[in-house]
Amino acid sequence: MTTTQQIADLVGKISNRPAPVAEDESLFEAGYLDSFTLTDFVGQLERVFSIKVPDADLTPRRFDTLARISAYVEKTPRVNRAGQS
Repeated sequence: MTTTQQIADLVGKISNRPAPVAEDESLFEAGYLDSFTLTDFVGQLERVFSIKVPDADLTPRRFDTLARISAYVEKTPRVNRAGQS
């Protein structure tokens, strides 16, 4: 399963909807995410991909599409179990 597929599955679970398929569709405009579900979704990203998302990065624009989220996850360093990179 690709990173994008894993992210789409997470979005589907958080939104209680079928997983989105279009990588460039706005997840906010399509109703998959909103300001309330964004923090839950980012928590799941951190757990599944062993990353730490700084508070400064918690903006809807950064997590607007599957393509943007996938690019963010792929460039973010992984952290070890103690939370250190």
